[in-house]
Amino acid sequence: METLTHEMAAHAARLVVEEGLDYGSAKRRARKAIGAPPRSALPGNDLLEAEVRAYLELFHADTQPGELAALRRLALLWMDRLAEFRPHVAGAVWNGTATRLSDIHLQLFCDDPKSAEIALIDHRVAYQARSVTGFNGAQVDALSFSSPCPELGEPIGVHLMIHDHDDLRGALKAGPRGQPLRGDRRALAARLQAPESLS
Repeated sequence: METLTHEMAAHAARLVVEEGLDYGSAKRRARKAIGAPPRSALPGNDLLEAEVRAYLELFHADTQPGELAALRRLALLWMDRLAEFRPHVAGAVWNGTATRLSDIHLQLFCDDPKSAEIALIDHRVAYQARSVTGFNGAQVDALSFSSPCPELGEPIGVHLMIHDHDDLRGALKAGPRGQPLRGDRRALAARLQAPESLS
């Protein structure tokens, strides 16, 4: 069973890197692709992230660091534009596994949820609104749009998850391995200045 889980994680990692799939979609497609029983347990996110890092190190070590840096600079640009909402970056751009196929995920902490939409309108950004599950398990509004990334020569998806101002305290809790699950502008800038190794 453990071998099957690792095989699934390795296949899912390739889908994450080569097709830009999110972890959930990649794991479900991998389970189907390797012919695992439909009710087979999916690999955990920690295992999948480890496989993604290994895949990037093996096949994209020459291009991924530059793509990650470009995405982090674009994330910082939007964090500056939305500074009043205490933005924190999460996901692959934060943890260092992003490629040009990755989207930017920012979590905003607002006194008034509609204020972020007004800010996007002020920036003349066309966005789509939907409801998603936030990091605390509750439904939150998400605003999604494309932003040009001159360094990569293509548009990048940006997703803003709108949380209540009081949720910020819970957002700063460390993950299961003691690592921060998201970072503010200063923390992201520090990672951009001193990039961490994939391995």
